[in-house]
Amino acid sequence: MTTTDERHEALRSLLGAWALGAVPSAEAAELELHLAGCPQCAEEAGRLREAAGWLSVEEPLDQPGALRQQVLDWCLTRRPADLPVPTWGMPYTAETAKLDALLRDLGPEEWQEVAELPWHGGTEYLRPAEVLCHLAAVDGYLAVALGLPDPVPGGPFPGGGPTAARRVPPQEAVTAAVPRVPPQAGPPWARIAERTARLTAEQSGQPPQRIRARWRRHCHELVRSAALAPQGSTPVDFGFVTVPLRDAFVDRAFECYVHGEDIARAVAYPYDPPAPQHLRQMIDLAVRMLPLALAGQRATRSEPAGAALGGADARPDGSGTGSSAGTDAAAAAAAGRRTGRRIRLVIDGPAAGEWLIPLDGPDAGPPGGEPVAAMVLDGLEFCQLAAAHRDPDRVPVGEHGDRAAIREVLRATPLLSRP
Repeated sequence: MTTTDERHEALRSLLGAWALGAVPSAEAAELELHLAGCPQCAEEAGRLREAAGWLSVEEPLDQPGALRQQVLDWCLTRRPADLPVPTWGMPYTAETAKLDALLRDLGPEEWQEVAELPWHGGTEYLRPAEVLCHLAAVDGYLAVALGLPDPVPGGPFPGGGPTAARRVPPQEAVTAAVPRVPPQAGPPWARIAERTARLTAEQSGQPPQRIRARWRRHCHELVRSAALAPQGSTPVDFGFVTVPLRDAFVDRAFECYVHGEDIARAVAYPYDPPAPQHLRQMIDLAVRMLPLALAGQRATRSEPAGAALGGADARPDGSGTGSSAGTDAAAAAAAGRRTGRRIRLVIDGPAAGEWLIPLDGPDAGPPGGEPVAAMVLDGLEFCQLAAAHRDPDRVPVGEHGDRAAIREVLRATPLLSRP
């Protein structure tokens, strides 16, 4: 082999790296000069450069967020589930699966990153495994309601409580008005923090992936048990508030989404928002909670007792913000009584919809009449605001009407957050 042949083979061996832009500039210049006079190498270089175009690093390697749901929907058309998950349990199923997919990809160093978890009372700083302990500690309240063991050692019912012998408690109807947000300060938050600390201490020293696997098994148990309670009316006692199971599952899905995004931000990982139909359920629950958040906000300002009770008309089925409010308002007007104010919330984006939010307490009369104001927010921005991840004075919002009422609602929304 002559020196010319040897140089030809040496340059030809660089074609693959050259196609990917990985050849030093001096060698690249020599190779390109060679290509001008060598048709054989020029043809091969063209094929390799075209193939390299299919390997663009700008294309994300993660599958689209909707792909999982599309595959599941297709599978269910071929073979319906023997025990289908209720509609209100689907957001929790999707959000826990999404968080699990993120955690599976974390390396040893990423498990040591510290995520910031803001809420209206401050900011928690937790590593991903500690976030899982926090999520499991709050999920434990649902476990007890469903007759499952409490994952927190020394919890209120470590063996599953009085209902442990029953797989799922009877579906008692929740007829009385149920508070939708706890008091805005004091012991309730301390109890959640104490449960989180207890479970974190119990899991201390365990490999992070083992903690993830245990959390995931617990999520599966909750979903399977929820499928046996499709009405979702089983009461879930959080110690400071009792809500129907259907609302508790949506609440847990919302927190899983928010903290999943917190972890993703800490490890610089892309994270998709909830599916539109799931996001709408989260927004609906937050809107039904808002009257009591408004009441808590007024109570801290020492306003009249009647104003501090705003939200007592927000019944578990949401009828306090529905069409019956108009009937109540008409009856009140006919009787010569005044009616409470309302504000119209318009959610923009994939989870678009409209809600009427009562602003005043029950002493002001049933909510009715024309809304005093209207506000327009993006659905994701509203959820971020409810999680205290946005400044209520800076969140982008379209406003019309009573701006003071709009400001009041915006500043009350972060009070829905908790540690």
